[in-house]
Amino acid sequence: MLSGYVRRFADLVKFEHSIFALPFAYSAAFLAEMKVPGFWRMFWITVAMVAARSFAMAVNRLIDQEIDARNPRTAGRELPAGHLKRWQVWVFAAVSLGVLVGSTFGLPVITRYLWPVVIVPLVIYPYTKRWTWLCHLVLGVAIGFGPVGAWVAATGTTPAKALLIGAAVACWIAGFDVIYAFMDVTVDREQGLHSIPADLGEHAGLWSTRALHLLAVALLALTGVVQGANFVYYLGVAFCALLLAYENWLMRKADLEKVGVAFMTMNGVISVVFLIFTTLSLYVP
Repeated sequence: MLSGYVRRFADLVKFEHSIFALPFAYSAAFLAEMKVPGFWRMFWITVAMVAARSFAMAVNRLIDQEIDARNPRTAGRELPAGHLKRWQVWVFAAVSLGVLVGSTFGLPVITRYLWPVVIVPLVIYPYTKRWTWLCHLVLGVAIGFGPVGAWVAATGTTPAKALLIGAAVACWIAGFDVIYAFMDVTVDREQGLHSIPADLGEHAGLWSTRALHLLAVALLALTGVVQGANFVYYLGVAFCALLLAYENWLMRKADLEKVGVAFMTMNGVISVVFLIFTTLSLYVP
């Protein structure tokens, strides 16, 4: 019984998708001081990231329950399928938020005041697709605050340069969210929901992804410049650029069969590759 609920809540928040966000948060924490923070600092950063993402996904599912129920692709999700009740998901969201706030007491004091900055965009995002195709950028900004938060948590300061890696992640996330939106173009148009592919068409969707990913690479490189990173870091950026180029080559046409590879596999690989090279750059002279 308990294991069944654990599995349902893990499916609710797509726990496996944490591989997209966590490596960039870790990389930001490493770059902030150009070293790996202590165990407990990294532990609480991890707890905060997982809790924030769990809260965001739970609230997203609650807000979108009716929309999900009308979409054949999402009708099997836990809430529209009746596998979980709304009150259970609200409790899960409240507990996740509590864990996030609690984790800030293991981090620099400033994080106790700034956590709402991370949460508010995550709550706003689900509503934006109801009225604008800029929803992809809102999602990017919301998730981009993750590495910025990790930077602040690692140093206890709020330097403007932390926004560079946050902006890079925002562009990366927004770009592949456009790819993801190709799966729902027909349903979105029928329901009056908005996305770049649904509103502006296939051509605009593909080229906006390319532009966003190119900007993401440039911002990652600029992050290295302002932090004085060495050649290993730039090798990682170059490797990520090649992987993003391959991802966009896979989606050179709106081929729905390629979305799974482009969205899940490639982006998971990119985030891990960036973390590996960023970590290695700290130890190579």
